[in-house]
Amino acid sequence: MSKEKNRILIAEDDKDILSLLRLYLEKDGFDVLFAEDGIVAFDMIEQEEPDLIISDIMMPGMNGYDLIQKIRKSRNNVPIIILSAKNQDNDKILGLDIGADDYMTKPFNPLELVAHVKAALRRFYSLGSGETAATSYKVGELEIDIERVRFTKKGEEISLTPFEFKIMTLLMKNPGRVFTKVQIYEYISGEYYETDENALMVHMSKLRDKIEDDRNEPKYIKTIRGLGYKIEKI
Repeated sequence: MSKEKNRILIAEDDKDILSLLRLYLEKDGFDVLFAEDGIVAFDMIEQEEPDLIISDIMMPGMNGYDLIQKIRKSRNNVPIIILSAKNQDNDKILGLDIGADDYMTKPFNPLELVAHVKAALRRFYSLGSGETAATSYKVGELEIDIERVRFTKKGEEISLTPFEFKIMTLLMKNPGRVFTKVQIYEYISGEYYETDENALMVHMSKLRDKIEDDRNEPKYIKTIRGLGYKIEKI
């Protein structure tokens, strides 16, 4: 990691949850900032540049969805974990689709959340400047630049969500290799749950819309029935 002590910002209006998270995160050696309002949270993010953000969805001032979208427009690669009482599949899919890296539901185990924080930070820095291997990969007309967080087709930039970018990073590093749904989710989020299957299918569908000439006859992302997904060697 790039800093000895990582700084975590918690955007949450429940004081009891704030106190609990602060206790566990500081015990594990993190610096903790907090905001009880989405607007205040965004201002703090701009000023303090935290290494990771934990955000509720229902907050005064600016809700978590709007906060995440605003963060991605201004600082598009900071890891974000949603912590919310909204536990429906469509809530989780929406959160991941607009740019969150992970989604946990309340009630939660604080030790599990700390583990998710550590995993998100490890993944973020292993995909960033700490990586000594190649930082860009090409497959056919597609190119992904990990260091610059840039994805292009025929030289034209295509906007990917952080979740989509990580899927393409995994696949393009390993063209021709089949990854199971569990392997993909464990690479991106650290853990896989049965409810994640629908979310992954949605992400793959949206990726095909963005990168394939014909989504019904995909050239790049192939579904291997009963196994998972791969990107073709071209």
